[in-house]
Amino acid sequence: MKVRAALAAAVLLGAAGPPPIGASSCSGCHGSASPLPALAGRNPSELVAILEGYRAGTRPSTVMGRIVRGFSQDETVAIATWLAAEQ
Repeated sequence: MKVRAALAAAVLLGAAGPPPIGASSCSGCHGSASPLPALAGRNPSELVAILEGYRAGTRPSTVMGRIVRGFSQDETVAIATWLAAEQ
C-alpha cells in the first residue's frame, strides 16, 4: 500500500526536474540506442513491480537483481516515477 500511495503522490506532484539519485544508472543500458527495453514513458507501477521482482529474486536477471538491491523502496518509486515522465 505504501508503494501505491507514494506513486500517487509523485504523479500528482509531477516528476519533472532532475533525475533522482540512481536514475542515471538506468539510461546506460536502457537508453535509446540500446537493444534492451526502453523505460521512458512506461507505467510507474509496472516499473516498480518489475524492480520488486528483481529485488525479491522472483524475476530472472543477470545484473538487475544486484542493481536494484542498492536502492531503497522510496528511491525505486522515485526512479520509476521519473522514468515514466520522461519521453
